[in-house]
Amino acid sequence: MKPGRADKRLTKKAEQLAKEQARKKASFDREQMIEEAQRVDKAKRAEKRIAEEPEQLAKEQARKKASFDREQMIEETERVDEAKRAEKRLAEEPEQLAKEQARKKAFFAKEQAIVEAQEARKLKDKKQSPE
Repeated sequence: MKPGRADKRLTKKAEQLAKEQARKKASFDREQMIEEAQRVDKAKRAEKRIAEEPEQLAKEQARKKASFDREQMIEETERVDEAKRAEKRLAEEPEQLAKEQARKKAFFAKEQAIVEAQEARKLKDKKQSPE
């Protein structure tokens, strides 16, 4: 081989090696930049979350309080409604008792009338039958 060709080949190999190293360094640098950007984004999100945390807590507490207040209002309404129903029952109770007594009295009077009618029929039948 000629010495000039060997030098060219060595030079070309050195250039290829330098290009490969430059490409690897560029790739490594890109990866480093991406990782750094991700770290920065992560830090920003963490800062934002920390900054918003008191507001989120306040919103959550307000939501819980509103829910609790709604439940209290519903329970109070139910208590008032139950008290009204109980009051109405108490007010209607004497009337219901009177109706029940009148119904029983009418029933017993009807039964008594039936018994008396049967007895009267028996007496009538006895008087009419020749013995």
